[in-house]
Amino acid sequence: MIYFDAAYIAKFYLDEPDSDRVRRLAEESGEVACCLHGRVEVLIAFHRKFRERAFPPRIFSAVHAQFEADCESALWGWLPISAKLIASLSDRVGKLDRSVFLRAADALHLASAAEQGFKEIYSNDRHLLAAAIHFGLRGLSA
Repeated sequence: MIYFDAAYIAKFYLDEPDSDRVRRLAEESGEVACCLHGRVEVLIAFHRKFRERAFPPRIFSAVHAQFEADCESALWGWLPISAKLIASLSDRVGKLDRSVFLRAADALHLASAAEQGFKEIYSNDRHLLAAAIHFGLRGLSA
């Protein structure tokens, strides 16, 4: 099992740079996990494409429906957000150097992956990848 952030899961559905490699990686791994809030992030990524007119309404509807069907069939392993996870994240953030750039959603991904025992996290987000080491993770991009 491998950990994808939401941007990588979105690439499974979108034709973007590296999408083919991300799809292959997901298919080869057999199981992909992501923190539960990533499900919302993926949906918002699709909506952003729709809002920016990169998707016509019918494509937006089709991509949204496919993603929801895939979620229902457990294609993606959604990891829970618990009070324990938030407490662990709070502790980790309290120890970060001021030079570390970290957004809340990225922090949830990193803490979730670390707490679940992952050693690596896949993303194309340069800030998440740079902060991964502070969570004991190796940040990878396909």
